[in-house]
Amino acid sequence: MNTLLVTLTLVIVVALVFDYINGFHDTANAIATVVSTGVLPIRTAVLLAALFNFGGALTGTAVASTIGKGLIVPSAVTQVVVLSALVGAIFWNLFTWYFGIPSSSSHALVGGLVGAGAGRAGTAAVQGAGLLKVVKSLIISPVVGFVISFLGMIAIFWLVRRTRPAVVNRRFRILQMVSAGFMALSHGSNDAQKTMGIITMALVAYGAIPAGHGDFHVPLWVVFACATAMALGTAAGGVRIIKTMGTKIIDLKPIHGFAAETSAAATILTSSFLGMPVSTTHVITGCIMGAGASQRVSAVRWGVTTRILWAWVLTIPVSAVVAWACYLGLSSILGG
Repeated sequence: MNTLLVTLTLVIVVALVFDYINGFHDTANAIATVVSTGVLPIRTAVLLAALFNFGGALTGTAVASTIGKGLIVPSAVTQVVVLSALVGAIFWNLFTWYFGIPSSSSHALVGGLVGAGAGRAGTAAVQGAGLLKVVKSLIISPVVGFVISFLGMIAIFWLVRRTRPAVVNRRFRILQMVSAGFMALSHGSNDAQKTMGIITMALVAYGAIPAGHGDFHVPLWVVFACATAMALGTAAGGVRIIKTMGTKIIDLKPIHGFAAETSAAATILTSSFLGMPVSTTHVITGCIMGAGASQRVSAVRWGVTTRILWAWVLTIPVSAVVAWACYLGLSSILGG
């Protein structure tokens, strides 16, 4: 087995490990609200999220194309670049998971690609237009989610204003199970595709897939492998982050959980359809804040959200630096 094939195999394995980590790191995106409101026990909620994550990952590949061909110029992409990008993203995911901070796997992967690409070919390796598109979507999407959730909560409160609280709570406990599944489906539709794009990028660099501009396509086995890895990771759960998102930002009730999950899922699915890689973590966090702020601004624990925002700001640069350092080290060992 030649060195290039060994490196490609290593890249695929590490990419699936990243996908698995993404699954348990981002489990909270889909089920934090449904667990914290007591609608479902955590094990049932995690298994539900795993099932819908798998289904969501099979819904398309538009986001995979954006990640695979829109960030780094093809001439700068090698197996070692892709491997270094994954290591940088995995480092940040595990670091933030350990401290229970809801950070973005998407930001980490983007930062890793930029850092590794720059390590190989300098800033010329980065496609400015593609990076701008990704960063804009990552920044705008949680704001959109916040607004939709805020307005959605106001509309819901108006609709149930004459209904007894006990009845409202009972009805929204049922509705929240539906919205949690909707959120898990949307998470799979966006996040699993990022790993699909990474693996396909490595296959293009190896020569297994044509490198022409219009020829970027994700093999079916890659789609199923990534869907399975994310589902298994989700099934492993991510209790630390579930506690942060479900209990520390606002005091959630089923009505808030339904509004936040539905708003987030709608935002993410629209982004997936448009091929925009958004952070599901950022979107659901923004929606939870919007649901809380619709009651009163003080309902949101802004001290906790400030810590989360700092993690968001640091994700891309830290992941980029780690990936850049990894490239320097790995290229001296593996070459390229």
